[in-house]
Amino acid sequence: SQFDRAMQAQRQPGSSFKPFVYAAALDNGYTPASKVLDGPFEKDMGPGQGIWRPENFEKGNYLGETTLRRGLELSRNLMTVRLADTIGMNKVVPYAIRFGVYDKLSPLLANSLGAGDTTLIRLVTGYSEFVNGGKKISPSLVDRIQDRNGHTIWRHDARDCEGCNDASWHGQQEPLLADTREQIIDPRTAYQIVSMLQGVVQRGTGVSVAAVGKPLAGKTGTSQDAQSTWFIGFSPDLAAGVYVGFDNPRTLGAREQGATVAAPIFRDFMKGALADQPPTPFREPPGIEEVSIDYHTGDPVPAGTPGAIMEAFKSGSAPGENDAPLP
Repeated sequence: SQFDRAMQAQRQPGSSFKPFVYAAALDNGYTPASKVLDGPFEKDMGPGQGIWRPENFEKGNYLGETTLRRGLELSRNLMTVRLADTIGMNKVVPYAIRFGVYDKLSPLLANSLGAGDTTLIRLVTGYSEFVNGGKKISPSLVDRIQDRNGHTIWRHDARDCEGCNDASWHGQQEPLLADTREQIIDPRTAYQIVSMLQGVVQRGTGVSVAAVGKPLAGKTGTSQDAQSTWFIGFSPDLAAGVYVGFDNPRTLGAREQGATVAAPIFRDFMKGALADQPPTPFREPPGIEEVSIDYHTGDPVPAGTPGAIMEAFKSGSAPGENDAPLP
């Protein structure tokens, strides 16, 4: 087939879009420990459009008020919709565009749940920009082109490197390459999303991936009627994505989801890809404060308390340090 499904297949990303909603929230007054209601939600969509009543995958099951971290780890649709409605889709959409997931996206609330079509390579690129500290990436299939004599006539990396072509070493310093990539998000926000996505693997819908035994993070996704299932994730140095679906979209089955279909494929790929690599922790940027909190309540607790986790806060934003009402 000449059809490249990674680059050409337009699919609904479902819940794999949610990290971009949560990133917008973290830049607008929320922390991973902020609470949002997981409960019934309805929205009047305007004249002639009726009332929209989204549901969690586990219909009729609600957690009540719970933390953003737990909502993302467990992929709660109603929390995500309520969060997007509160901060405004006009603040969410620029993140999806800035990360390259879309060229344009309507600020419809349903798009917070990944209703708008995109491609696998765009989603993997977006996730890569989280794990590399919020730096812009331009995906490419070709790194360099050489002529018949071995001379480079084009390269994807357009940075200048003074001294890289010196013929000999005579005590000079190694050349330093300037990082000219655009900073598209606060690196602290990027790290908070990475930390929350690591929780998806440790405790959430992507727990099957934990069998790799190395630091990994990612997010499941299931589109409407399970026509596409996803897992997009990364180690500190390698990002990868999987979607499973028919070329002519139709359901994979009423109970199929990213956790059961795509995540095991990602797990098996990463087992092979990282087999010879040592476990590497995710890189924490300056300005992050790790605080022990209760996983369910988000309240500070002494380290080592049963049910406690270490949460990543931007300096000065941990519970009790500089409490301010959410917008």
